[in-house]
Amino acid sequence: MATSIKKLPDNEQVLSGNGACGGCPATMALRMVGKALGPNAIMLLTPACAVASMGMTPRLGYNWPCINITFASAGSSASGISHALEIMKEKGRLQGELPTVFSWVGDGGTYDIGFQALSAAAERNENIIHFCYNNEAYSNTGVQRSGATPRGSFTTTTPTGKSQPKKNMALLMLEHNIPYVATATVAYPGDLYDKVVKAKSMRGTKYIEILAPCYLGWQFDMAETVQLSRMAVRSGAWLLWEAENGRISFNNPTAQIISGKKAPEPVDEYLLKQGRFSHLLKGPDARERIAAIQSDIDREIAFMRERAKIVI
Repeated sequence: MATSIKKLPDNEQVLSGNGACGGCPATMALRMVGKALGPNAIMLLTPACAVASMGMTPRLGYNWPCINITFASAGSSASGISHALEIMKEKGRLQGELPTVFSWVGDGGTYDIGFQALSAAAERNENIIHFCYNNEAYSNTGVQRSGATPRGSFTTTTPTGKSQPKKNMALLMLEHNIPYVATATVAYPGDLYDKVVKAKSMRGTKYIEILAPCYLGWQFDMAETVQLSRMAVRSGAWLLWEAENGRISFNNPTAQIISGKKAPEPVDEYLLKQGRFSHLLKGPDARERIAAIQSDIDREIAFMRERAKIVI
């Protein structure tokens, strides 16, 4: 059972006065990450919403040392810092426990622009945590499509709806044979907290992807961020799972869906809460468009159910 939100630590690594939008899921998620990692960490950020909202220079909205890096270099930059810390430790220039080195990156800097360096870091099994806060588009630069954008979604570069399904990035990272991969979302903060604590305790490359519904890009009321996150999981549009050394296990409520104990909720209500899918309601082929998205979800559930059976 996931840690109760009432039992989370009181420490806050996200400070008041940052420039995040109201209801920003990335900032909400980062609060949970901060409670799990504590103050002894170094944060790397590629261009994304978290950089735009980190506060006005010379002040900072996050209570860690933070380094802004280029879009494509999260994996390589985090690797270099991790190695530098270990060398400083060996030379006696750094005392105590080594800081946790983590990257806080959007889906554009993970799925697309930053994938090469991230894949290389994972292949080397560098001692880092890579967090992808996935709002399924390049929200900070005007809501363009990314590899994480689902089929049918409006973006400024897919004005009639994206025609391709999204990648399964977490599964791609799992195939790098790294020690830990997990998915999470802000609707289940205890689940996210527990996964970060677990990742922190392991050596090697860890990857945690957090669904982050963006009210601006997804076009819903900003007060409904948690509700949209919960609907995504309950409909099967976002699956909660983790893999330790390649062994996949599912977290509730996804575990109930995968086992067949509970049917996923129809995707219709989840889609209709979001303006980015409003065009699906127009025209005589509206039902077919929604059915195509439902088919993507059903396929992903079936695939992950079978993939979890593979244990080598």
